Amino acid sequence: MLRKFFVALCATPAFLVSSSQIVSVTVDTPSVAKPIDEKEKTPVFLITGSADIYYKYDFAKTKANTFTSFTNSQNSFALGMASIKVEHKGEKLGAVLDLGFGQRAKEFSYTDEGITQAIKQLYITYSPADWLKFTAGSWATHVGYELVDPQLNRNYSMSYMFTNGPFSHTGLKADVTRGKHGFMVGLSNATDFKTPPDGYINKKFLIAQYSFSPNEKIKLYVNYVGGKAPDTSKINQFDAVITAKINDRFNIAYNGTVSSIQSWDGTKNSSGKSWWGSALYLNYDPLSWFGLTLREEYFSDKNYLKLTMAPAGCKMFASTLSANFKVNSFILIPEIRYDNASEKMFVDKNGAPSSSATSILIAAIYSF
Repeated sequence: MLRKFFVALCATPAFLVSSSQIVSVTVDTPSVAKPIDEKEKTPVFLITGSADIYYKYDFAKTKANTFTSFTNSQNSFALGMASIKVEHKGEKLGAVLDLGFGQRAKEFSYTDEGITQAIKQLYITYSPADWLKFTAGSWATHVGYELVDPQLNRNYSMSYMFTNGPFSHTGLKADVTRGKHGFMVGLSNATDFKTPPDGYINKKFLIAQYSFSPNEKIKLYVNYVGGKAPDTSKINQFDAVITAKINDRFNIAYNGTVSSIQSWDGTKNSSGKSWWGSALYLNYDPLSWFGLTLREEYFSDKNYLKLTMAPAGCKMFASTLSANFKVNSFILIPEIRYDNASEKMFVDKNGAPSSSATSILIAAIYSF
C-alpha cells in the first residue's frame, strides 16, 4: 500500500500555493521585545460567509454521469450553499460556529439529519502557549487539498479524492508549531460522524499530520486517518499535499492519497484492499482579476471499493479547466470537465453505456 502511495506522490510534479484544510506552519523569526498593546487583549469577533449558485449542462443530457460531490444537476440552475461563520477569539480561548444551508451543506453533513446538517464546523480552542493549541468539537478534515467552501477552491466541481473523503472529524486534537515544522495528533469519532451510530460508542479514529515549510513559497503536509468504521471495516488512509509558488503569476499544487480497507467477513477483517488517487493543480493568474486553473486527476479503484456504479474495478482520468473572474468579493467560474474511465460507467445521449462524459458549468460565488 505504501509503495502505491509513494508512486502516486513521485509520479506527478508536486507543489502549490496555498492549502486550505490544513494546519498552518510558521517560520522562526527573531524574538523582539515590545510594549504590551492593550488592544491585543481585546477579544476579536468575526463574521464571514458566502453564497453560491451554478448552472450545469451535461452533453449526454443526464444527471447520471455525475459521481463527484455537489454538482448533481442537469440543464438547470441550482443553489449551492449559503454559509455563515462566526468566530470569537480571546487571548487563549476561542470558539467557531460555521453553518451552511443548501444541497452542498447537506451532502457535506450526510451522516446527520434535520437541522444538524447545517453545522459544518463547531469547535472550541485553547492555546496555553503560542506554539500549542487544543481543539475540541467538529472541524473540516485536514486530509486533501480541496475544501467544502467554494470560494476557497479554484475549480467549482470537486475531485474524486475529495468526494471519497474524509469530510470532517469530531473529537479532540492538539496542534504544535515549532519553527518550520508543525505536528497535529488527535482522536475522533468515526470519519464524518458528529454523533456515533448505535453500537459504535467506544471506537475511535486516530488522526495526525506533519507539516514542513522550508520557506514562504513551499509547503508540505503528510496526513493520516485510521480506525474501525461503523461497518466494522478497518481503514488506514495516508495523504500528502505539496504546494509551491513559482512566481507572482504561477503556482502549483499536488495531492496524493491512498486508502486501505480491511472488510469484515463476519468473523475477522480480511486482508486490505486499496484505492488511491493523484491530482495536479496548475494555477495561472496573468491579471489581478483573471486566472486559470487546470486540475488533472487520476483515480484508481481496481478493487471495486468506491466506483461501484462501474461494471468492474475502474480507473478514472478527469481533466477540469476553470477560469476565475474576480470583482472585489465576487467570483465567476466558467468550467469545462472531461471524465474518462477504463469501464463504461457513464451513459451517452442515447442512454447507451459509455466510458467518458463531458460537462460544462458556470458558477457565481459571493463571499464576505
